[in-house]
Amino acid sequence: MAKRFFENVDVEAAGAGYVVKLDGRVLKTPGKMDLSFASKNRANLVAAEWRAQGEDILPDTMPCTRLINVACEQTPSRRGELAREFRAYTSTDLLCYRSHNPKDLAARQEKSWQPVLDYAADNHAIALATTTGIKAVEQPEKSLNNAVDYAQALGNTDLTLLLHFTASYGSAILALSVMERHLHVDAAFALSRLDEIFQNERWGADDEAVENNYLLLNELSLMAQLIEE
Repeated sequence: MAKRFFENVDVEAAGAGYVVKLDGRVLKTPGKMDLSFASKNRANLVAAEWRAQGEDILPDTMPCTRLINVACEQTPSRRGELAREFRAYTSTDLLCYRSHNPKDLAARQEKSWQPVLDYAADNHAIALATTTGIKAVEQPEKSLNNAVDYAQALGNTDLTLLLHFTASYGSAILALSVMERHLHVDAAFALSRLDEIFQNERWGADDEAVENNYLLLNELSLMAQLIEE
């Protein structure tokens, strides 16, 4: 665990963007790359995480910094791979797989999930089929290609965010909806855990699972502040 080695944290204009400085030195990634931000909002979010550190630097308390580091160091060389990963999630999206029984769960899935799929179809031409079977449903190639195009059009930070939300929700469509501000991050999280919530209502919640969900949602909520208008 690293000790705090700085007193002051500042955001300064640099070229066409901004940098965060620790005691006058530009903040760098773990790989020693200078961190630069096109957005002052993103620079301020990272700076706030560094200011909030106590005697010890705790990376787990700096989700925005961690994500920006990945976006800077790893995403540029992995853009094609990440777009294909987004396509794969879209092809087996959580929202497309419905329960046959119990009927009240099936009804809740239809009511809660279908409007989100409709949004993706109407606004991004990503129209997906649903099923109540256990066999994977084949999705339209055009929709999957449109998902790839959506991912590839994003900048490095947004693409990194998109894939992080996708993996956390288990749904490309929920992640897209959060990135586009169609859904709030916590509403999307609840939709991603709809089956779990249904079971908890019937049988009671597992304390460890509740705590894990709380910690993950808190981290996602902090990262969601990086989404630009």
